[in-house]
Formats: sequence, structure tokens, C-alpha cells
Amino acid sequence: MKIAYITAFYYPTIGGVEQVVKELAERYVKQGHEVHVFTSDWDKKSRIKIKEEIINGVHIHRHFHILKIASFASVFPFLLWTLSRYKFDIIHTHVSGHAHTFFGSLIAKIKNTPLIHTTHCPWTEGFRSLAGRILVYLSYKTINKLSFKFSNKIIAITPWEIPFIEKYGGKKEKIVIIPNGVAKIFFNKIKNNDFKKELKIKEPIVLFFGRLNPTKGPDKFVLAAKEILKERKNIKFLIVGPDEGMLNKVKELSKDEKNIIILDPIRNKEKIAKMYQSSNVFVLPSYREGLPLCLFEALASGLPIVASPVNGIPFEISDPENGFFVEYGDIQKLKEKILLLLDDKKLARKISKNNKEKAKNYDWDIIAERTLNLYKKIINKNL
Repeated sequence: MKIAYITAFYYPTIGGVEQVVKELAERYVKQGHEVHVFTSDWDKKSRIKIKEEIINGVHIHRHFHILKIASFASVFPFLLWTLSRYKFDIIHTHVSGHAHTFFGSLIAKIKNTPLIHTTHCPWTEGFRSLAGRILVYLSYKTINKLSFKFSNKIIAITPWEIPFIEKYGGKKEKIVIIPNGVAKIFFNKIKNNDFKKELKIKEPIVLFFGRLNPTKGPDKFVLAAKEILKERKNIKFLIVGPDEGMLNKVKELSKDEKNIIILDPIRNKEKIAKMYQSSNVFVLPSYREGLPLCLFEALASGLPIVASPVNGIPFEISDPENGFFVEYGDIQKLKEKILLLLDDKKLARKISKNNKEKAKNYDWDIIAERTLNLYKKIINKNL
């Protein structure tokens, strides 16, 4: 099978969508399929010099981007020319409402190529200006309407998305629920884990792992940490992730706290797995979320979770089976639940066991197989 993925960003750029595409693409290459990724030359900070390359068997085509929209979108119309030169068995576009999704959908329609679209849960407001909200609304009413119309199937990563997909023109019979996944390395206990030793940490670790973006709530994590550290000095709070506008604020908020540690982004999966397995509590204090990969990684690692009950999250985890829900911005409650999980070892062990079991449903091998079966059914015109 010859597969094309259309996505705004790709490896080495760090992000959930980028990781999803990479996981699928590299698995399918190993199975003997030919996979191409069409993306921009933007890594959210600067241009990537190499435009055409093969990484782990995946053919990558990077295009000059002419416009950056915030930190999450890139417009690269030359995709139209490049994509039109190839013949694929299936085209799979990623993230609703973006120009590259429209371009990919248009070529699929012109060339009569089966089309899959994964929305990736973009429906929340975030902290956008009035102009930003208007632009997003218009893109949903135009780009989404066309891409949904041209798609053979629309993949929603959580049932929470279904009303939004229907609102913007997606037919219910086209919608398929396939969540994001988690790699096997996060399930397996790592021997001789030296993560804490390298950082010279002996205390329990409370972890924030994700993009330092306003919607992810890293500042709320720091505020809760500071409240806890007023009473307890035997806890370390670890912040790890790429900067998307919040690093300076996080540094300023935590500048007088030696027990709040900020690390550079970690790309190596084994080191990420070591980080999870060295931690005691995972905190996701987001204003909005789709279905973040870190949630499944934390589950597979057996970490108790404290998260905001927003968007797709309550569809995948439960309070108190997998941890606790705390409303966005409730610093006192965040403090209470973190301390409860650190102090009640029996409760933490019970949740850890629940989370490891639940994570088995999200093994990337299972998710990739479900996605590939969908491709095959569409190509064989069974859908």
C-alpha cells in the first residue's frame, strides 16, 4: 500500500500530532508499505534546512511555509504541486481547519484517491483573541466543510468530538472513533533506571510533561507546587517540555524555589520512559485538551494522574479509578490531590495498577492495526 500523510509539522518537531503520524508511518514501513509525509519546513521556531529525506524508511517532503499562525499552524501551498505528482492508495490528512488539510483533500478529490481525515480535537476556544476566534470559526465553516465532504471517513480521537464534527458538516455515518496510542516502551519496567541519580534527586517527583503553552497550565502547576513547598520541602516538582510562550513565565514564578526543576525537552523515548517511571504523580492542569499522548504514557507507566476534566480527558480516565479531576485554576484542590496521592501509598498503588491495565487498550500496535484496517476497507470500497 502507498500511503500519504499530510501534517503541518513532523519529526524532529515535538508535539502530539507529529508523534501520532510518526508512530503510524514507521509501523507501516516495517510492514512493507510505502509511506510519504508531506509537511512544512517549519519546526515552530525556525526552518528545517533538509527538504527531502528518508527517516526510518519514511519519505519526508518538507515545503516552504509562507505563513505561521500562532504556534500550531503553518501554511505551505506548494504542497499542492508536490502531492499532485504522486499516485497514492490513500491520503490521510491531520488536524481540522488548517490549510494543509484543505490542500490534501482537494488533491484527493481531483485524483480520486480515498481520503481519511483525523481531526485531533481542535474544537476548544483556548486563549484566542476576538480576531483569532473569528478566523478559527471561518476556517471551520469553510475548510472543515469541504474536507469533511471529500473524506471517505473521519477519525475522531474521542467521542467528545462527535457533536463538533457534525456541527461543521461531518456526517455521522462517516465518523470512526480511534484514539491515540502509547508505545510499548512505556509498559515495560526499565532496569537500572538512573534518571533520578543523574538529576541527584532522592525525593518523590511530581511531574509536568508537555508543551509549555498557556492552555497546558504549566503556571498552575508551579503555583500548586509553591503552595505545597510552603509546608513540605521533601518533594521535587519537575517541568519538562518545549517552550510555546510560557517558559519565561514559568522560570519567573519558580525562580526562588530549588525544588522546582525545569529541564530541556526530552526526545529520547527511553529517557522519557525512565522519567515517568521515576515519578510519583503526573499532573495535567490544562485549560483545554484533545487527547494528549502524555496521558496514555502516564497510564502505561502506572502513574496516578491529577488532571483537568476538560474535553476528551473524562472520556478516557475516571475519578477516582485513575486519579483525580481538578477544575482548571483551582490551586488549592490541585495541592490537596497531589499530596493525597503522595501520602496515601495504598491508594497510589491501587490507581497505578488500574492505570497499567487500562493503558493496554491504547497500545500503538492495536491502534495502528485498527487504522490500517480502515484504510483497507476504504480502498476495497467496503466503506
